[in-house]
Amino acid sequence: MGNADSKLNFRKAVIRLTTKTQPVETTDDAFWDQFWADTATTVQDVFALVPAAEIRAVREESPSNLATLCYKAVEKLVQAAESGCPSEKERQIVLNCTRLLTRILPYIFEDADWRGFFWSNVPGARDEDNDDGARPLAESLLLAVSDLLFCPDFTVQSHKRAGPDTEEDMQSIDSCEYIWEAGVGFAQSPPLDYIHDLNRTELLKLLLTCFSDAMYLPPSAENNILNRWVTFFSSTDNRHALPLFTSLLNVVCAYDPVGYGIPYNYLMFSDYREVLVEHAVQILIVTLEHEAGAAAATAQHNLDHLHSLSASAMEDKELVGPDNLFVNYLSRIHREEDFSFILKGLARLMTNPLIQTYLPNSTKKIQFHQELLVLFWKLCDFNKKFLFFVLKSSDVLDVLVPILFYLNDARADQSCVGLIHIGVFILLLLSGERNFGVRLNKTYSVRVPMDIPVFTGTHADLLIMIFHKIITGGHQHLKPLFDCLLTIIVNVSPYLKSLSMVAANKLLHLLEAFSTNWFLFSASQNHHLIFFLLEVFNNLIQYQFDGNCNLVYTLIRKRNIFHQLANLTSDPVTIHKALEMKKTTLARISRTNSQETISMDGSRPAVPAEPGTLKASLVAIPAIDKLTKKAQVSEDGTMVCLQHNTHSPQMTADQHTHSLQPQTAGDQHKHSPQSSDTNTSGIVGASNTESNSGRDNEVRALIGETHEPSSLEINPWGNDLVNYEHVSGQNIYRMQLLSDMIL
Repeated sequence: MGNADSKLNFRKAVIRLTTKTQPVETTDDAFWDQFWADTATTVQDVFALVPAAEIRAVREESPSNLATLCYKAVEKLVQAAESGCPSEKERQIVLNCTRLLTRILPYIFEDADWRGFFWSNVPGARDEDNDDGARPLAESLLLAVSDLLFCPDFTVQSHKRAGPDTEEDMQSIDSCEYIWEAGVGFAQSPPLDYIHDLNRTELLKLLLTCFSDAMYLPPSAENNILNRWVTFFSSTDNRHALPLFTSLLNVVCAYDPVGYGIPYNYLMFSDYREVLVEHAVQILIVTLEHEAGAAAATAQHNLDHLHSLSASAMEDKELVGPDNLFVNYLSRIHREEDFSFILKGLARLMTNPLIQTYLPNSTKKIQFHQELLVLFWKLCDFNKKFLFFVLKSSDVLDVLVPILFYLNDARADQSCVGLIHIGVFILLLLSGERNFGVRLNKTYSVRVPMDIPVFTGTHADLLIMIFHKIITGGHQHLKPLFDCLLTIIVNVSPYLKSLSMVAANKLLHLLEAFSTNWFLFSASQNHHLIFFLLEVFNNLIQYQFDGNCNLVYTLIRKRNIFHQLANLTSDPVTIHKALEMKKTTLARISRTNSQETISMDGSRPAVPAEPGTLKASLVAIPAIDKLTKKAQVSEDGTMVCLQHNTHSPQMTADQHTHSLQPQTAGDQHKHSPQSSDTNTSGIVGASNTESNSGRDNEVRALIGETHEPSSLEINPWGNDLVNYEHVSGQNIYRMQLLSDMIL
């Protein structure tokens, strides 16, 4: 009953504020205390009882009352930061003021006339201290929130025994002793207290709201304007910058959403730490995103007008402004145990959505993986020692697999373009180092639920298959990333010892698609993609020829692609004809199904785009249904091709006479008695570009292959979805001779 009365009184106070036409004096504490002293509201109550329309009405009709409300709320936070919140009532006042400011600030930022309100001195403010009296309201708010984040018994555990004379002085507290979690720069792990986590979360939400000022700026050419909130928060004026940075980083990297692994534990117990971790990583990436380049350029421009060229370099440096301490601290981490703690923590969180269990949905899945990717990018960008540690560690593959999972999952969702960009940029950064390419040769044994063909191979095969999916099945906004995707493959290609047949066919399929006449002539830079793929093949043949027999065989089998490129005509008539053929076939080309396999247990298909907006870059290729492959998983778990219906019966029958059928261990040396039925059912089929034509028989005759396929092989000479890995030394020698003659 008391809680209902509290909400009613709070609502009445809001109504009185919106209906008052005359300014309310700042000294009228009885009126202003109704908003925080006499109520115990939750954040949901504040958002429900303070509607957006009424905030805008007060802003337009009674601007002085809204200004006084903000000032009084900040004043309460400053007083609490000075006193240390010794009583429960004062702590509740702090929470109420924090929630009220979190609700009001966005409506101040959205109005251009109000945007600078917090950076001006409020008339009528008390000047008890000269320094504090000259401070803008925003600086007082940020300093108060920083102090409250290390307030004993409110957001951190007190180190002193309870008693009337043992209250800790907030101004003399060494906040480095109150870091929230053990990890970087701090060895002691404080006891968990969910009340402290809730209070920290409320204050971090207010900080994020303050930092969101830039979201309300209109788009303009002046994109180098610095966020004044972040500038001050990450400057030397904030005495808690170092413990805040370490606390946020340690809380994120030490978080384990699975815990002891009890199934469905997240349904039985509330996890308050997850919300804190999500807001902590958001605060980190916002402060690390803030760069001093624009400030340096602005300061240098002012220097040209205010100082002569003979001014000293030290004076120029001081006028640039304070450095970002968060970026500074991040770049100075150097201990290997700290790097290991950060890498293992981020890898554990990024791998969390990929966890598979026998009980469906029995483990908790986090939803802030995009923020984790941005944080990992910032770590590698600002701290090169961390980047080298990642590359020499085997845990780099624990980061690679979830990144590829996120790329594959978001390839068709236009709202996740930013996620795909940051994932590709991370892989591009890692691929520039030799150790990354060497690590890709490790066998891929962890089965992550992704809608890709079943294969047996290395992490390099997985990377190539995912990139093939993005290029052939992504939306049109991903086309600028094609260069980056192929550059990654080029960077790692000299170190890939053995590609599977699946990956080799994916590379040749990309070459076949990119070498189509209309695609080459449709844009002036499209031929660069051909150059990238040719460089990949050259690197693999030059440096890793012995182990890449699958690729060599695929190159020989698809040699007509290279012949067509060598004989490519570029006269205007041919170009015009190719582009006209593209226009006439666009209307009858339909998008092929990107679901190549039956999804594994727990897998999620790529999220489709809005109706009418998905325009895949390679879907518009003439006869795309002949260039792309359809497959499915049979009942025995093997991958099989679906036959295209565009072939004539005679051609289909001729192709099937040369195809081999799946055999069991006992029937390896004899054909299945039901081969004719199997052939007509379309288990083994091929398209015009993937079929067992006469050129395949010619290759078989030249090689003299007599090897019978094992029980795990399906038509190694005709099926492109097979993992054909057994080639004897004699066959490799013959392939070398063939490659010399043909390639």
